[in-house]
Amino acid sequence: MIPITKAAGNFSELVKEKLSRSPESFAEVDRAVQAIMEDVKARGDEALLEYTARFDGVILDSFEVKAVEIEHALRSLDPQLKKAMMAAKENIELFHREQKEKSWYTTRGLGVVLGQRVTPLRRVGVYVPGGKAAYPSTVLMTVVPAVVAGVEEIIMASPPDRDGRIHPIILAAAAIAGCTKVYKVGGAQAIAAMTYGTATIPQVDKIVGPGNIYVTRAKKYAYGTVDIDMLAGPSEICIVADESACPRFVAADLLSQAEHDELAAAVLITTSEKLARAVQEELALQLTRLSRRAIAEQSLAAFGNIFLVETIEAALELANEIAPEHLELMVEAPFEMLTHVRSAGAVFLGSHSPEPLGDYFAGPNHTLPTNGTARFASPLGTYDFMKKISVIFYDQEELKKVKDEIIQFAAAEGLDAHANSVRARFSDAK
Repeated sequence: MIPITKAAGNFSELVKEKLSRSPESFAEVDRAVQAIMEDVKARGDEALLEYTARFDGVILDSFEVKAVEIEHALRSLDPQLKKAMMAAKENIELFHREQKEKSWYTTRGLGVVLGQRVTPLRRVGVYVPGGKAAYPSTVLMTVVPAVVAGVEEIIMASPPDRDGRIHPIILAAAAIAGCTKVYKVGGAQAIAAMTYGTATIPQVDKIVGPGNIYVTRAKKYAYGTVDIDMLAGPSEICIVADESACPRFVAADLLSQAEHDELAAAVLITTSEKLARAVQEELALQLTRLSRRAIAEQSLAAFGNIFLVETIEAALELANEIAPEHLELMVEAPFEMLTHVRSAGAVFLGSHSPEPLGDYFAGPNHTLPTNGTARFASPLGTYDFMKKISVIFYDQEELKKVKDEIIQFAAAEGLDAHANSVRARFSDAK
């Protein structure tokens, strides 16, 4: 049974003791990833074919998914699912349009123009996990913001099955979202292909999307050659609830994350011991109905916690210390409590805003910072697919006004050529 812990005092120490997922050594994984990355960099498609045969059990004739296959997947998509995906796409698009930044310019006097030019990235790579499950929501959440940003090329990589195919729901989602091309390649080798480019797969400017530990470590290795979105960890949810919360809702939402992964964390922080006990009972009951019961049970046993605190203010202080991926506020006045939230990937307000609403449909991105990184990181957004260029113009008269200050800075740093670059413009020397 998920334990109840009375929480008080140093919340930082409590989080380390109860919620820390032991950092494992990545040395062996990193060695394997580095070898794959460097091999693909050196041998390109030849290496990709070998790794696909070894890890995915299929020998491919071609990496690129043909347009006719994508069109067939879209035509064959269940009409109700297609309707849901189209509606979700519209919501995601509307939300991410609000994030789009614009270029701006300002003047300071007649001879100075300063500004910032905002431009989309040219080519982006999206990684979508494969295997037995299909995640069309991941396709929509990663591709649509890039389309909104104005990215010219959005390529997708996903591992093929034993028949050399990508799940048709993934292909249909790629068509709906606006993907340019889809490639049948997975794992660290897919990240390598998009990082360095091969004869078939082009190099991208940025790689986004979740994956297993090999994909995640490959993205870390790729960073610097290309940009990445984040290093995603196991999913997590934190629910802050008072006595007004429904135990059935709370338990259902905790389980919605626990079923993801044995390493997923599901945490309840409450002021009500009665609610805590009722949630324990509901968890036991609802677990019996889950198809992924074994995973959820392991997750709750390892990383499930119920914290009992004196006040809602203390609950929010503890939640901020956790900095969860998903934070639900099941309290009487959630909008008032929102002002106390400093660190969370996404906040769900009230009893009728469950986490899956954000996962699939509402519009805000479900690619969120995990493992406490919400202290400094943000959800994936349109801004992740754009870059900024500073613009500076001074005419001769305006430069003359500030030349002595610039020369003084350069002298203080011992950079004579910097000083001369300015001084030369006011010298008659030939």
